[in-house]
Amino acid sequence: MNDSPGCPLVGVAATYMPRLSEFAFEPGLVAAVDQHAAAVCDALVPARRGGPHGVPPARTIRREELADYVLGFTDRLTEVDWVEPVGHDFATLRLTAVCWLIREHDLLAA
Repeated sequence: MNDSPGCPLVGVAATYMPRLSEFAFEPGLVAAVDQHAAAVCDALVPARRGGPHGVPPARTIRREELADYVLGFTDRLTEVDWVEPVGHDFATLRLTAVCWLIREHDLLAA
């Protein structure tokens, strides 16, 4: 794991990655996190049309872009004095989705 001190992905992963284990117990959570992950991907890499045979090309998530997204998102949470609730709200779902993207794209690997 890359423990670069300035990378916000490390802290988010440490805090929210354990929530991925809840997928086994809450099937609705999988769908909600999937929707949030898609929204994050759309924000980072807008969908492109016109790939071969009408299939859009695969989107690549870059660590630096996701880190910038997380910085902006968490800065906004700080501005509104967000407190993590018990359960899931928009922010926890979005941060859990970021963790799913970190894991799926192996973004903390050296």
